[in-house]
Amino acid sequence: MDYEFFMRKALEEAQAALAAGEFPVGCVMVHDNKILASGARKGTSGNHPNEVDHAEMMALRRLMHLDAKIDLREVTVFSTLEPCLMCFGALMISGIGTLVFAYEDAMGGGTQCDPASMRPLYQANQLAIESGILRNESMKLLKTFFSEPKNTYLRGSLLATYTLSQ
Repeated sequence: MDYEFFMRKALEEAQAALAAGEFPVGCVMVHDNKILASGARKGTSGNHPNEVDHAEMMALRRLMHLDAKIDLREVTVFSTLEPCLMCFGALMISGIGTLVFAYEDAMGGGTQCDPASMRPLYQANQLAIESGILRNESMKLLKTFFSEPKNTYLRGSLLATYTLSQ
């Protein structure tokens, strides 16, 4: 599987989110070298941001609504930012086989959790993880977002400071 090709597709989702004034994170879910579902971050613009409509959750909802019978262990998720605990847990519980992400989330990334110390539900569905694929491209989108004065989501956060310092 061409990780860079599919990460570029996730980056297109992130770019669309940025163009819409949202936090630039994108995700695609791939099975048998075909994109089955995609998503971009929503709910970060305006005065009342939400922490539910993450790119991975949007794509996972779309994947679960497909009629196709696929083995989720054969699905590879490409995300431009390391998934948070909510998204990482949802991917694990869903039985997704592989996670590939571009940029590490120094503030809220969930992939460093030790599955062996988790409850059986999570231990049973361990993901293979690959990181750093097109990292710089994702970082550039995040830098653009954090550099724009009108974007207040996560302003001054550890992730913003970490990203802008690179």
